[in-house]
Amino acid sequence: MTKKQIFKVACLQINSGNDIEQNIAKVKKMVKKAARNGADFIVTPENVLLMSKNAKDLATKTFHEDDNPGLLAFKEIAKECGKWILLGSLAIRKKGNEKYVNRSYLINDKGKIVEHYDKIHLYDVTLDNGEVYEESKTVQSGKHIKMAKMPWGKLGMTVCYDLRFPHLFRSLAKAGAEFITVPAAFVKYTGQAHWHTLLRARAIENGCYIIAPGMTGKHPSGRETYGHSLIVDPWGHILAEAGEKEEIIYADVDAARVKQVRKCLPSLLHDRDFRF
Repeated sequence: MTKKQIFKVACLQINSGNDIEQNIAKVKKMVKKAARNGADFIVTPENVLLMSKNAKDLATKTFHEDDNPGLLAFKEIAKECGKWILLGSLAIRKKGNEKYVNRSYLINDKGKIVEHYDKIHLYDVTLDNGEVYEESKTVQSGKHIKMAKMPWGKLGMTVCYDLRFPHLFRSLAKAGAEFITVPAAFVKYTGQAHWHTLLRARAIENGCYIIAPGMTGKHPSGRETYGHSLIVDPWGHILAEAGEKEEIIYADVDAARVKQVRKCLPSLLHDRDFRF
């Protein structure tokens, strides 16, 4: 199969709550709209089908991979639409473990899971505005970085807080990733200060496209997310940006641009070992 150079990406910016069926219906509608508008690769935010810190929600609305209603629904819609879909992340139960994993899924146009990635860096922070998050209380950290082959090139997978750890992105880029997804539910307070800077930096440092669909607005848990989904090119240019409402943004992504940038700025070849 000849690799296509240019493909159209759609980032879905969503305000999800704690009603899984309602969230599934909303996201399916947006996926179908993006497909009608010619998107080849449709990406969704972190926690796309459940945004809740409520213990009862987490106990009763998280599922194992085999019986997860959201995963089953989006495997079907990927096949129906003939499109590649990134489910930004789902809370997945693991047998014999009280904690779940925050898992991102790449689904191909035949409805098959190509790869999954479990979020490595968990959001345990105490912000100076009083917000406190302790993701590791309920989530088990992933242990492996993941990359997948797509018709257009190689995709590296990350989730949200991973964005603050540049060595993860460097490892993916040095392994050949040309595009890296960053599905997120970035809180508004830190998003306003850091989101654009971090995403552009990861694109520039690694000469790759960054595709970052974001959750947006206020959620039943009291959390408020920033929105501003972004698609950034390897030179750090913002190709598309959402605001703070639910919407879909689109951009054409050109794999040849990655090669061009890495040829003129071959920093991936210039890493050096050093010590104190």
